[in-house]
Amino acid sequence: MSSKRDYYEILGVSKSASDEEIKKAYRKKAIQFHPDKNPDDKEAEEKFKEAAEAYEVLSNSEKRQRYDQYGHAGVGGAAGGGFGGGGFSMDDIFSQFGDIFGGHFGGGGFGGFGGSRGGQHVNRGSNLRVRVKLNLAEIAKGAEKKIKVRKHVSCQHCNGTGADGGNAFTTCNTCRGTGTVTRISNTILGRMQTQSVCPDCQGEGKTITRKCSHCQGEGLLQQEEIISINIPAGVAEGMQLSMSGKGNAARRGGVNGDLLIVVEEEKHPELIRDENDLIFNLLLSFPTAALGGTVEIPTIESRVKVKIEAGTQPGKILRLRGKGLPSVNGYGTGDLLVNISVYVPEALSRDEKKLIEKLEESENFKTSPSISRRIFEKFRNLFE
Repeated sequence: MSSKRDYYEILGVSKSASDEEIKKAYRKKAIQFHPDKNPDDKEAEEKFKEAAEAYEVLSNSEKRQRYDQYGHAGVGGAAGGGFGGGGFSMDDIFSQFGDIFGGHFGGGGFGGFGGSRGGQHVNRGSNLRVRVKLNLAEIAKGAEKKIKVRKHVSCQHCNGTGADGGNAFTTCNTCRGTGTVTRISNTILGRMQTQSVCPDCQGEGKTITRKCSHCQGEGLLQQEEIISINIPAGVAEGMQLSMSGKGNAARRGGVNGDLLIVVEEEKHPELIRDENDLIFNLLLSFPTAALGGTVEIPTIESRVKVKIEAGTQPGKILRLRGKGLPSVNGYGTGDLLVNISVYVPEALSRDEKKLIEKLEESENFKTSPSISRRIFEKFRNLFE
């Protein structure tokens, strides 16, 4: 897709919609824009894919939760994932969601459309999960990471079929090429019919007569691959991105699994993250707090100078706007909050004690009951 619309808007449901409401809404959209009903209509085909992409996320509780929290970035929108990103074909969509129409698409279960697929089972590769460590600077600007993964890939010698040559197949005798077997059993409720994947051909409808010598008939080989991952700005610890089709290849052809990227956030030596805000605890000396001055504050990019007003009190918070982290959904940038504390020396020399005792005699350093009360109210939380 060239643009990303809200998934709830695509299916025409509210954010509080139940799983059943989402399923019904997708079925309605899929029937409306199905390619067999709209031949040679590119716009309808794109809407069909768009609806499938929305359903793929909203029908999965984990992906839906990430989407509600982080938007498209949380479900692979920024990592190359999703149907619209080119990871899945039309056949992939049919194999993934055909069951919600009560059967395979090719069996006529889809409103009478789509007779081209047949009833064969489509294999799907397993997902891969990797962890990527990011520092605050990478989180602030986004990052491109290259990782090496060892995974199953399609055998190039047999093109993933597992067979030694195109004529090395025969129709499965058990299911007669349908990929499924039907059993009828007698129960107390009467005769019941059940359908399952053929155990002999694993739903492929055919068996191999001569296996590929390179992959031993599996259609898969293990291989290392370097994958480039684009991490969007503003991600957080534990957030999971996905790249469709970058996981393990499917046995004897089919749909590749996904690559799931889990974000690990490296702790900054001075800054503390609070969602999109950053916190720095600044410890002032008593003279600086009383007389004022200039101090250096760390930010993500560098260090900046901040003016301290004379008479600055402990607990005061300075706000440096826009010096925090960007929202992963692009809704603004957080701030850097400077929490001020004042350092009180634990050990004093004789001369230092005399100076402080002299200051204590000054009216400006004496605390009346009313002043003490105001101080107590200001820092009540420290005493409770």
